[in-house]
Amino acid sequence: MRVLVVEDNERVCAVLQKGLKSQDYQVNIAIDAESALKQIKLLDYDLLIIDIMLPRMSGIELSKRMKSTYPKIPIIMLTALGQIDEKIAGFDAGADDYMVKPFDLRELYARIAAVLKRNKEFGSWDNNESLNYDSLTLNLRSKNVSRDHIDIKLTPKEFDLLVFFMRHQETLLSRDEIARNVWGKNFDTGTNYIDVYINYLRKKVDKGFITKLIHNKSGHGFILSNKE
Repeated sequence: MRVLVVEDNERVCAVLQKGLKSQDYQVNIAIDAESALKQIKLLDYDLLIIDIMLPRMSGIELSKRMKSTYPKIPIIMLTALGQIDEKIAGFDAGADDYMVKPFDLRELYARIAAVLKRNKEFGSWDNNESLNYDSLTLNLRSKNVSRDHIDIKLTPKEFDLLVFFMRHQETLLSRDEIARNVWGKNFDTGTNYIDVYINYLRKKVDKGFITKLIHNKSGHGFILSNKE
């Protein structure tokens, strides 16, 4: 597995490079976004670890560019910014997971393993190409989503969330199940990002339609269903 670390702090780079090599990852370092963009054209990477606070171009902008060109490469954001708004901005930019400095390398290793496993599972779903429920259609290859032939524009994380719902149609899903399978971690009761993202998704999928498809079952979780 080859990992590209995009980080301008030399000490953090040294720690990550030594730690990841000890786990048998091949590690390359880029100190800014421009260098990262050049390196990814030369080598195939299995994972990107990107700091948000980069010189000239932010990690958020870099992640957006990476996901638009290389949508299947998973991204973990590693940053000192830990507020919920910053996390949502990172996920909206295409991050698959988000870790806040200072960090424990053991947790990073676990997050990397979870992201790579989840990315492999999502990739295997491409064999089915399209998922359908009621009037909702999702294409796994083109990333196009529509309802009643009306296009729905989703962020990368909203798309992953909808994929999980559509692969578990009419099944009640807990917040913990959603967190583990879409974000690759256990649900943190101190944050509400699961609810925030589901609200985003509901507004895009259900707005303007009489039949609502994404429902909140108070105290139990969420379900994709065309029944109330």
